[in-house]
Amino acid sequence: MKYDFTSIMYRSGKDALAVDALGANPMAPTPPKEGFDFIPMWVADMNFATVPTVVEAITERAKHPAFGYFAPSDAYYDSVIRWHRDRNGVTDLAPACIGYENGVLGGVVSAINAFCSRGDNVLLHSPTYIGFTGCLTDNGYNIVLSPLVKDEKNVWRMDFEDMERKLAEHKIHAAIFCSPHNPCGRVWERWEIEKAMELYRKYDVMVVSDEIWSDIILEGHRHIPTQSVSEDAKMRTVAFYAPSKTFNLAGLIGSYHIIYNPYIRDRIAKESSLSHYNSMNVLSMHALIGAYRQEGREWVDELRQVITGNVDYACRFIKDRLEGLEVSRPEGTYMLFVDCTKWCREHGKTIEDVERAAWDVGVGLQDGRMFHGPCHVRINLALPFSRVQEAFERLARYVFCD
Repeated sequence: MKYDFTSIMYRSGKDALAVDALGANPMAPTPPKEGFDFIPMWVADMNFATVPTVVEAITERAKHPAFGYFAPSDAYYDSVIRWHRDRNGVTDLAPACIGYENGVLGGVVSAINAFCSRGDNVLLHSPTYIGFTGCLTDNGYNIVLSPLVKDEKNVWRMDFEDMERKLAEHKIHAAIFCSPHNPCGRVWERWEIEKAMELYRKYDVMVVSDEIWSDIILEGHRHIPTQSVSEDAKMRTVAFYAPSKTFNLAGLIGSYHIIYNPYIRDRIAKESSLSHYNSMNVLSMHALIGAYRQEGREWVDELRQVITGNVDYACRFIKDRLEGLEVSRPEGTYMLFVDCTKWCREHGKTIEDVERAAWDVGVGLQDGRMFHGPCHVRINLALPFSRVQEAFERLARYVFCD
């Protein structure tokens, strides 16, 4: 490979929540016992160095010693437009449709505020991302969950009958759609998105589509932008993207929305402006421009191969050596959502017992209950393959053992 996805990157003391917050953050693992190093598998960022063009772009801009007020450049908009044209087949994107957001969750709140009143019901699928749960409840909205179900091939699917029933019964007019899905890793097929969007059209539901994971698609799958499935979907959907998940840039801050409907665009722009804090960082802008170059495209293609290999290994390992665990192979993201229900029941253990045993031996997996997985763990596989191997060997030897 052209880029390095095998070197182990030591992040301690480099402002990395994944390794520096152990025992200090309520959601964080506790430090391992003596004799074990820590393998960070809980925070959803990558243990890979970003593409070199990001560092080059930031460094080049930082050579100029003035960092005053600025406006997004043509190069910024051109980079976003080319990226979506080349990666997702989007041919009608214009600068006017692109708006800056400090983060996807802030954008989600602005969109929901533009669509709803406090106390309104919002539809989400479960399992669901903890960030959605927090930002909706903190802002006074009621969450109505429509559970995903596994089909005969162990693939997570939307339950369209349940969705329709809840849209009607709860008088829902806003939904959050996660594509690809976090934490289940589904990359929705076109027909699935079309069917969901038809329900949203039927019940006049505005859609907030979180597509931050859309670049991290496993081999054999393809991201379908929610706005692309119909003209109605295009006009009722607010889509959120960012280079942060793709290129490991979360600490730089910087996301963006795509909104084709000018009425919605104006409403959300107004909502986002109210705090006076939703403004772009000049180095973040140059980071996106550096990431969305040709080198970034090549880097992401190699990253997808690496993550696909890690996912294949982890799923085979669970099937062959961790009897009692169940997992649906993700099609996108680098997170694995593992059901420990059967193993815990057979061994008289709780999910807390599993987590603490894993943390003790340095496997920093994450509690899945905050994602509405009652006896689940979420595991980040965006690490060098040697680290993934070591983590699963420790799980077999010390955690899921008789």
